[in-house]
Amino acid sequence: MIKIYHNNRCSKSRNGLVLLEESGKPFEVVKYLDNVPTVSELKNIIKLLNIKPIDLVRKNEAIWKENFKNKDLSDSEIIAAMVQFPKLIERPIVINGDKAVIGRPTELISTIL
Repeated sequence: MIKIYHNNRCSKSRNGLVLLEESGKPFEVVKYLDNVPTVSELKNIIKLLNIKPIDLVRKNEAIWKENFKNKDLSDSEIIAAMVQFPKLIERPIVINGDKAVIGRPTELISTIL
């Protein structure tokens, strides 16, 4: 089943949700700020996205700038930061089987439906 890691306060995430609804395909919504992914789940998401952990970080968030910017962090430390502060996770993330995308721009979601 398709899964979207969603933050309702984010317009890109809301747009991704609309795209999924319009697709007519069944999907699951994960409100990741309430249901924070575990280290293992984040590692799996990063693997599916085929990116480095730092590429999943919202680097303009105040939390990142105040606590982590300009530090030499390992991949494990970056993942731990996202678990501790899920607001740092880019959104929306859409997973369909063994394919995943960050829905920025929203149209990228269509490539895995």
